[in-house]
Amino acid sequence: MSNPVAKALWGHYKRHPLQIVLVWFGLTLGIALLVGVMGVNQQARESYRDGEQLFSNPYPYRIRHAQPSLKVPQGFYIQLRRDGFKQCVPMDQIRVVTQDGRDVEIVGIDPVALFNGASLLSSRNQNQIMQLMQPPYPIMVGAHLANYMGIEDGQPLTLENGRQLGPVHVVDEERINGPRMLADMSLLRSIQPGSGLTAILCGKMTPQALRRLESQLPIALKLEKEEVAGLEPLTNAFHLNLFAMGMLAFVVGLFIFYQAMSLSLTQRQPLVGLMRQAGVSSLQLAKALIVELLVWIVLGLVGGNLLGLMLAEQLLPSVAETLNNLYGANVSLSVSWHWEWGVASVLIALLGCLLACGWPLIRLIRTPPARLATHMSLVRFSGREFAIQALVSCLFVVAAYGIYQLPHGQQAGFVLIACILIASALGMPYLLWQLFRLLGVVVRSARLRWFFSDAAASLSYRGVAAMAFMLALASNIGMETMTGSFRHTTKVWLDQRLAADIYVRPSANVAPRIASWLEKQEEVDQVWWQWRHTIPSDYGKLQVVSVGGTQEEKAALAIKVAMPEYWQRLHYGRAMLVSESLAIKHNWEPGQVIDMPAPLNQKWLIAGVYYDYGNPHGQVIIPHKRWQQLWPHRGQVGLAIHLQPGADTMSMMKKLGETFRLPPERVRNNAELMVQAMRVFDRTFVVTATLGKLTLFVAVCGLFFATVAGELSRQRQFALLRCMGMTGRELALLGGGQLLLIGVMTALIALPLGLILAQLLIDVVLKYSFGWTMPVEYFPVDYLMSLGSALFVLLLAGAWPVWRLVKRSAILSLRESF
Repeated sequence: MSNPVAKALWGHYKRHPLQIVLVWFGLTLGIALLVGVMGVNQQARESYRDGEQLFSNPYPYRIRHAQPSLKVPQGFYIQLRRDGFKQCVPMDQIRVVTQDGRDVEIVGIDPVALFNGASLLSSRNQNQIMQLMQPPYPIMVGAHLANYMGIEDGQPLTLENGRQLGPVHVVDEERINGPRMLADMSLLRSIQPGSGLTAILCGKMTPQALRRLESQLPIALKLEKEEVAGLEPLTNAFHLNLFAMGMLAFVVGLFIFYQAMSLSLTQRQPLVGLMRQAGVSSLQLAKALIVELLVWIVLGLVGGNLLGLMLAEQLLPSVAETLNNLYGANVSLSVSWHWEWGVASVLIALLGCLLACGWPLIRLIRTPPARLATHMSLVRFSGREFAIQALVSCLFVVAAYGIYQLPHGQQAGFVLIACILIASALGMPYLLWQLFRLLGVVVRSARLRWFFSDAAASLSYRGVAAMAFMLALASNIGMETMTGSFRHTTKVWLDQRLAADIYVRPSANVAPRIASWLEKQEEVDQVWWQWRHTIPSDYGKLQVVSVGGTQEEKAALAIKVAMPEYWQRLHYGRAMLVSESLAIKHNWEPGQVIDMPAPLNQKWLIAGVYYDYGNPHGQVIIPHKRWQQLWPHRGQVGLAIHLQPGADTMSMMKKLGETFRLPPERVRNNAELMVQAMRVFDRTFVVTATLGKLTLFVAVCGLFFATVAGELSRQRQFALLRCMGMTGRELALLGGGQLLLIGVMTALIALPLGLILAQLLIDVVLKYSFGWTMPVEYFPVDYLMSLGSALFVLLLAGAWPVWRLVKRSAILSLRESF
């Protein structure tokens, strides 16, 4: 009996081939997005473990200047070579902007120094690196980055100022790790004249050689070891965020899969009822349906893993660029399939499908055969199921409230957000169903009563897809709000911190002469001094910074919260300002008295807390007079130069550099730095926006396919309405209007939910992931654009299948529906 039973059940898809696409589409896309994110995360973590690489040579150690903005003297590298450290190679890095506005990192190397690792280089690579020293000085780029940027082998690289570099040489054999290009160091000097090295990379060495190297380091230089323990804790929040978005996309896809399977089982319930009355047992039905479900899971896993690998290859360049901008991490752009993804996708798919299809299968098998034989009888019980979902939703609301009362943290923040999203998704169909039933009673027009009553009935096949659509909309609004708030806050913060036109970092003995010279220049309006020193403390490395007493310097601080008259307390009392990350970490508040390490010593009043984004260390600000008492004319000094309106910044920078022979890295144009920082910021969040758009695309497609399948299942109803005199235009307006109404109501729920999501991301997840917060900004125009475009697609989705039906003869449609 099992073979005829299976044939009878699976024959349903011959009559409804569109459902094959719908079932496969939801599961495959959900798995693909999840696998793609897992692939990107795993590739990034493997790159952390590989460390710094030029070609396939590992360089686990790196020598840098203690001040990130300064460079390692080239003479120190020459001294290392003379002392026998042949495993060390010089490296310089610059960022250039291409003609199409893309930021590119070019790494300068010494090809001769790389020959110390000749045993690790193929003869082809030896020839390639030697070509970097010869005119026309080519630039090497990995195949993946070249494909991402649309660069072909032999093509010149055109910068935004019109200068052409290259030609570009695409490397296919050995990987160039990360989103960067390689060139001879002399080429970098011609682009940005200067001296010094960004870093000195050193290969593996014996403990004795390592100790000898450390003993030779000057005070201003530091030796770092690149290892997973250093980068993974920093990037955990980013990878967790990506995985959370991948899981959300998988859940949205699972809703589509559930919708398709539920509709498929509902449409087959008259057939199942007849088979049960003919003597087919529940066990035989269960076996056939479980085999069918397993087939769909296998097809979804195969398609999802293949598409996920392709998606990972497309997302990886953006992720690598983001990690490089945020953490200085170098992530390889090549990605290959790993068995761990497959195992994880199998387990998640089985669990998800069990949750999605368990109840529809049980309901179909346990319903009495006489009731099953009635056409679409299971649709009548949708209201009761929506009520059960609403009760479960209340449990998740209680769980969310309980989690919110517990101590906050990164993991707890994501669990809290998940509970709120699940509660909203489960409760939404019940609210819509009750609203449509109420409108179907209170309106006077007979057509409107029927319109709302039919809309309530249509939730039986649209409800789950509407849940997925609402989740996707809410997550998109939440991410738009968070990234928009982050961008606005960063811009305001940079405007305040980069208030000066030029920033100079001279040595302490030269700074007074530069300041005296600047005060005599007609173009200069003001010169601010800033001293900086790092001391060890019980709170970790603590940066102590000085500030002047002018009102302009007060306005340049991004104060989060402060005591009344905090500026006077700071300069005329024993008070300090502390960075937000330090205050959050130790639960400090304005008005509190704290102890500091020597020479600051005890009993400092916290006058205020200020925003300090991107600083890995805690920081405190004290006035200049206190600084001179503690460290007279000592520490790292900076001069912020404010020019008169209309003064030429570049001319002053050139005059300053020529007069005091300052290297370019010690003189900074803040306006250019601002533009570059915002450009890097916009590219940093490309991957989040891409995942959000993909999730919304999956949700819109799910609602579209659910509507198409549902309207086709109601072919008899539409045929009867046409025979009763309803025009094709009215029927199209009916289908599109109902879906548009559901979309509008869903959007009205998704908008506040997305704003709550953004608030939680900022106040909980970001706060305990990165140690800082920011004010929430709202962007009504962006919300209207996102909601409007999604609703427009839904309107087309509702009208198109009905319009396709009404183009056919009403009698023919009526005859085919029976």
